Amino acid sequence: MSLPAPPAPLPPDLPVLAGQVVAVTGADQGYGRAVSARLARAGASVILIGGNSESLAAAASGLELAGGTAIPLKADVGVPLDWLSAQNRILEIFGALHGIVHLADKRAHTDFTLLSEGEWMDLFNCNVKSSVAIAQIVRRRLGGTWLTIVGPHLDEQGLHVFPQRGAIRGLVEHAHLEDLRVNLVLPSRASGGDEALDRPLGDAVLALAAPSLAHLRGVVLEVPLPPLPRVRPTEAEALLR
Repeated sequence: MSLPAPPAPLPPDLPVLAGQVVAVTGADQGYGRAVSARLARAGASVILIGGNSESLAAAASGLELAGGTAIPLKADVGVPLDWLSAQNRILEIFGALHGIVHLADKRAHTDFTLLSEGEWMDLFNCNVKSSVAIAQIVRRRLGGTWLTIVGPHLDEQGLHVFPQRGAIRGLVEHAHLEDLRVNLVLPSRASGGDEALDRPLGDAVLALAAPSLAHLRGVVLEVPLPPLPRVRPTEAEALLR
């Protein structure tokens, strides 16, 4: 398996998150990589959580080489006990967990009319169940820890996405009832894997994480992103058409 190239050296940035420890789920792919790099540039120690040890280690190594502080931690956050184990490990290493960025943006690869029960339950577990479980464990064990959820992309229009997005939005908008600092960002499209094009999402996550905006909770931000460049087919691909 070919691994993505490490990010470019981190440019000077205001260390608004200096001293903060932040966990990012799904950190070895998609928006997780862009968000992790943005938080690292702002001075946070970033814990990269995901399901692939090799890609997590590569992402963490890239951030370290670029001047950030990052450690990889394999865990399936769709399983509450797995997330709790990861959280305990973070507390053992750093003694604190100031914030969590949870990627709840798994997409379906099947049309709504053909979506099987198994595929639907996988989407529900990855996006909705995991968000509720993380919020619940934060409420029980980590008073003061903020949670920002990256929800289903706005360009995904299958009927199945609306109950997921609605459930997550409802959780966020009413989390203040449990004295939780939870916010939601909804990117306009799926990640293109280009940090420069995905940067507005990282900027939105960073803004919500800033200590100066700690009073914000229940915020839902729709984040417009520049369109991805069209990939021109290679000559070989054109001949196969």
